[in-house]
Amino acid sequence: MESLSRAMDGEAKVEAEQAVAEARVKADAIRKKGQEQAEAVRSEILLRARQDADRLRGQVVATTQMKARTMELEHREKLLDKVFTASRKQIPSVQQWTDYNQIALRLLHEALGQLKAKKVTVRADAVTQKFYTQEVLASLSKEFKAEIALGKPLENGTGVVVETSDGHLQFDNTLENRLGRLQNNLRSPVYRLLTGEKL
Repeated sequence: MESLSRAMDGEAKVEAEQAVAEARVKADAIRKKGQEQAEAVRSEILLRARQDADRLRGQVVATTQMKARTMELEHREKLLDKVFTASRKQIPSVQQWTDYNQIALRLLHEALGQLKAKKVTVRADAVTQKFYTQEVLASLSKEFKAEIALGKPLENGTGVVVETSDGHLQFDNTLENRLGRLQNNLRSPVYRLLTGEKL
């Protein structure tokens, strides 16, 4: 009996040791699997965090670049507006140029060519109007086959405005208006000159 009891105790001990060993193996496997899952979750969280950080950084950079570009464009526009405002103020000084009589005649010639009417009234500022003598008007009347008369002097502007006798059509060829028509095309070359670029 005693040997049977010892044998049973020995078997129970071996079985208990096997059960403990199996439990340890299972516990180690569970712990390993848990660590692998935790590492996978951690890696995924870090990846998402990096992606979010990169996206936010990209948005901040893009926003900053856009703000900088907007500020640069605003500065450019203010500078160009100042240049064109100063240019407009200088327009009356053109009448002091030695060749202004030729400029005045060219302004009238262009205006008549643009309007293409048979009966027109020419209005010019007081200085410009002095160059539109009866001989000049007669010569232009022949060239354009039109009846040309001088009207009241312009109160504003430097140059000439030609209008049909009924007043329905007019062509404003004052230097101020010409600058206004050309301003959009001049903005880029003027800015390049202001920044030191050669045209």
